[in-house]
Amino acid sequence: MTHTLSPETFEKLAQYDTPTVCNVIELWDIRPRDTGFMDGTIRACFPKMPPMVGFAVTSTFRSMAPPRAGDVYAGLQQQVEAFAQAPGPPVVVYQDLDEPTISATFGEVMCSTYKGFGAKGLITSGAGRDLEQVDDLGFPAFTNGTICAHGYCHTPQVNVPVTVGGIWIEPGDLLHGDLNGVTTVPIEIASEIPDACHQLMVAEQIVIDYVKGTNPTPTGLTEARDECQALIADLSRRLRGDA
Repeated sequence: MTHTLSPETFEKLAQYDTPTVCNVIELWDIRPRDTGFMDGTIRACFPKMPPMVGFAVTSTFRSMAPPRAGDVYAGLQQQVEAFAQAPGPPVVVYQDLDEPTISATFGEVMCSTYKGFGAKGLITSGAGRDLEQVDDLGFPAFTNGTICAHGYCHTPQVNVPVTVGGIWIEPGDLLHGDLNGVTTVPIEIASEIPDACHQLMVAEQIVIDYVKGTNPTPTGLTEARDECQALIADLSRRLRGDA
């Protein structure tokens, strides 16, 4: 079955932080809780930017030596052509194959190109550079570090499965990322996630309001937590179709 997401769903998904999206995905119990999200090697270059949402356009990257044939920048054209194959707004995802990372995967020119062709952001297991200029573009980027030079950068493959941040990413996977990290989003539940995020936050606010109130007590905290957990459990049952 093919799942499509409306522009309105994308807009709503981007209104919630990535931890809340992760918490809601857990309520469906459709994958183990320790899978589906990138590890701490992948960090937001621009923590103040809003959440990034889009479909993976994947590539591999090398910069240790020139490509054996072809133009160093030929992969850039292949990438922007591949944007049309994504089920929606693309996010560029790079696996740096060099070990250790030799140089930066991206800079200002590449990110300007990606944004000009509609990409919502970039993730690389390697490094980035020109961060001030990319920040000015308003283009979210996630990396494993920063390196000032680009070496012999080239893109050997486009739209192939890659491993980034400890997880397997397929072309077309739906991604959500912010200053807390990046997660994949199961496409079959994506349209339901924004409303579930709102309901989860309403439940959690019960505890937050209580502990911010006057003279909280351990007993009162337990009661607030019990009320919160009951709402979350009911939400989970409804999302799974058990209610």
